[in-house]
Amino acid sequence: MKFSPFVLLCTTGLFAIFSSTISKSPVLPLFASHLGADPSGVGFVAAVSAFTGIVASIPAGILSDRLGRRKMLVFSLIVFSTAPFLYLFVNKIWQLAIVRFYHGFATAVFIPVAMALVADLFHHERGEKMGWFSTSTLVGRFMAPIAGGSIMGAMVFNPGLGYKIVYLVCGAAGIIALILTFKLPSAPDKKIEKRDWKETFASFKSVLSNRLILITAGVEASILFAYGTFETFLPLYSIKIGLSAYEVGIFLSSQVITLALTKPVMGRFSDRHGRQPQIFWGAIIGALCIGGFALFKSFILLLALSILFGLSLSIVTSATSAFIADLSKKESHGSAMGLLGSIMDIGHTAGPLISGIVALHFGFDRAFLGAASVLIAAAFIFLIKVLRTKTALQRQ
Repeated sequence: MKFSPFVLLCTTGLFAIFSSTISKSPVLPLFASHLGADPSGVGFVAAVSAFTGIVASIPAGILSDRLGRRKMLVFSLIVFSTAPFLYLFVNKIWQLAIVRFYHGFATAVFIPVAMALVADLFHHERGEKMGWFSTSTLVGRFMAPIAGGSIMGAMVFNPGLGYKIVYLVCGAAGIIALILTFKLPSAPDKKIEKRDWKETFASFKSVLSNRLILITAGVEASILFAYGTFETFLPLYSIKIGLSAYEVGIFLSSQVITLALTKPVMGRFSDRHGRQPQIFWGAIIGALCIGGFALFKSFILLLALSILFGLSLSIVTSATSAFIADLSKKESHGSAMGLLGSIMDIGHTAGPLISGIVALHFGFDRAFLGAASVLIAAAFIFLIKVLRTKTALQRQ
């Protein structure tokens, strides 16, 4: 059976993100503790791959503009398919950190380049297609903790063997994704063949100098700042107010399911009704939700807020990536998606760090309200820039 390049890309994304996620959730903190790491060591190991994403996404996007999307996708899938087997030889915490740094290149390269490829392939239905691609990766992200947790549960009396089995499964998924990548069409891009490095960097400079692109990426970083705060501190807050770990799991799972189900719909909505209003109002809804966690303590209300916050995350992120692709030229889609990936990783990483300091000194409720303030500020900065841009165009 022959599948379209887009279906192949989505299937590749499912296996790739399944592979990436099962390597860390829930096994990574358990494996780090098994190696003797204290809580600070566990946190350091968890942050290493995120740091790779911050520094590698932009170069990956630039290289995909110059060398072609498929070559960079193959490179990322080589990392996906080789890194898992390195965990089998790890017996010290510093070795685990090095493997996590290497493994971080996989997602850091794959996501922005794949999103750039989707932007290349589609225009009028770009938001919807980006939404479907995101949904495919979310399916892999949802399945991975269940599979990893089941393996570790079955191997509870022999955790050392359990870790090995998890990383073998991780590697198998990476290999499947690599095989699928080779099935993607490799037709040469004549524009890429004729371009030199000077033109490539000029394209990146044009992306970097576009303030609306930077501010749009800032909105996504802000909602991921709020999401990082949510996923890190809502479990602790919930336990503190007397809810169970089972109920916390429902909060987190309901949000992922909401994201997966609504992203294509929200992407299609942005295709038909415009991206700017959707980005602004989605951010405002998200701010109200993350701030609302500080005001309520019942399971039903917190579950409703969790689902609504997942919807707001879908509303914003299904429009931001498509809008940034709209604002950039085809030959700079990789640079634009790489820039977005780097900025959003900064937001996602900064959320738990900054909100953790706020929570330590002022409590969880102030941490949630602080994240809401960041998101509201980003939304209004975006609105002001959009209005100024429209006014400038009307005067021309």
